[in-house]
Amino acid sequence: MTGAPTVADVAAARDRALRGGDPTRWPNKLPVRERLAVLFDPGTFVEDGVLASAADDALPADGVITGVGRVEGRPVAVIAHDFTVKAGSWGELTCEKQIRILERADRDLLPVVYLVDSAGGRLTDQMGFFPGRRGASAIFHLQVRLSGRVPQICCLHGPSAAGGAYMPAFCDWVGMVAGNASMYLASPRVAEKVTGERTTLEEMGGAMMHATVSGCGDEVFDTDWEAIAAARLLLSYLPDDFRSAPARSEPAEPERVLGDVVPLDPNSAYDVRDVIEGVVDAGSFFEIKARWAQEIVVGLARLDGQVVGLIANQPSVRSGAIFVDSADKAARFISLCDAFSIPMVFLQDVPGFMVGVDVERQGIIRHGAKLIAAMSSADVPKYTVVLRKAYAAGYYAMCAPGFEPRATIALPTATIGPMSAEASVNAVYANKIAAIADEDERAAYVEERTAEQRADINLLRMGSDLVVDTVVEPAALRAELIARMVDADRWTRSTGRRHHLISPV
Repeated sequence: MTGAPTVADVAAARDRALRGGDPTRWPNKLPVRERLAVLFDPGTFVEDGVLASAADDALPADGVITGVGRVEGRPVAVIAHDFTVKAGSWGELTCEKQIRILERADRDLLPVVYLVDSAGGRLTDQMGFFPGRRGASAIFHLQVRLSGRVPQICCLHGPSAAGGAYMPAFCDWVGMVAGNASMYLASPRVAEKVTGERTTLEEMGGAMMHATVSGCGDEVFDTDWEAIAAARLLLSYLPDDFRSAPARSEPAEPERVLGDVVPLDPNSAYDVRDVIEGVVDAGSFFEIKARWAQEIVVGLARLDGQVVGLIANQPSVRSGAIFVDSADKAARFISLCDAFSIPMVFLQDVPGFMVGVDVERQGIIRHGAKLIAAMSSADVPKYTVVLRKAYAAGYYAMCAPGFEPRATIALPTATIGPMSAEASVNAVYANKIAAIADEDERAAYVEERTAEQRADINLLRMGSDLVVDTVVEPAALRAELIARMVDADRWTRSTGRRHHLISPV
């Protein structure tokens, strides 16, 4: 172009930016501006930097859309990669636009939604995106600065490659689209060249792998719009920033009556989600990382309209024992709740931490310590419910009385102790038992000692010694929790500073 641009020239450049590239090359993807239409309330999105790289017809908006719109009336910042423009890759101006919107989110305390679909750094512009003060490293620095101050939610619609894979990793929640989303530090081709390992993109970094094996993904969705709809829903559980409280909603009765869901037999399995559905407002449970480390269940819900975080052992998977991954899963969720002033309810039915050579080599003590440290340092209101088993260090990790829950509530099926009565007898009297030759005499001795052990840890004793604050029937548990949470309505954090970031798993 020669001479000064005309109004028509500027209008044409803007039109090119709004059109982007050719989305028909990816028929199973929602074009980026249609993604924004799903995310934001109609007519509320205000875009920044639409004329970036306007002089280059091949780089409409430089491959990323940034700005602020409203979600259910709340202002929310967005970074949305345009996969039709150089595969959403990052150049100098792509980084600058992302940095600028994150700086605004930091200044104005705006939640951020990331609609990620990027092949990574644009190697033809490597000096622009990689080494400098306003390159990709500044984006990650700002994400960490924002962590725990405002919600950061990622919908992963396509690749998130190389260093760019850390953009989702620094977010509080990552929803991945099956068949399209991937997250990896190096492509299968690069991995084969470096290590000799042959694999596929789906096996190494696909949505289901990250949701079930690595834990980097929180949920898998079939379509772009479903992932974005889930992000909108999740925002409704979170406050605008760390200084605010989550919004209350109209209460709703639970989906079921919590009757005899919890079996008397400590070895019988049941789904703890049935307990959750009998306690929280109907349809309000938003489970997080449901496909990963399934021996523990975590998620947000509403209790009489108030947002709460739930951490529950899952007896139907690995007996609800705590493994390395489940310790990490619970620790990170606790960190999220504590950062955003969300009260927590611990539902205990735990035989303890898993033991054995494999888990010791994986660092179960270190990972268990992370869980206990996160739980212990959280200063939001915490409530402990002992559903059935509460044994060994698992009882501690799930907010035992020594960690100052506001109340420890037990169901009539609850048992608290270093181990089960049967295991305790075997540990204490093993030599004596082995010395009894007569089988009937041995069985009678074991039964007598087991009855003594059970008597030592019965619920009346636990209440008498102030280990539990009350014992309630299952049908009364919801009302008990609601009444106790009302008593905590005046709770505020003692400092106005960000409590902590939300550490990646």
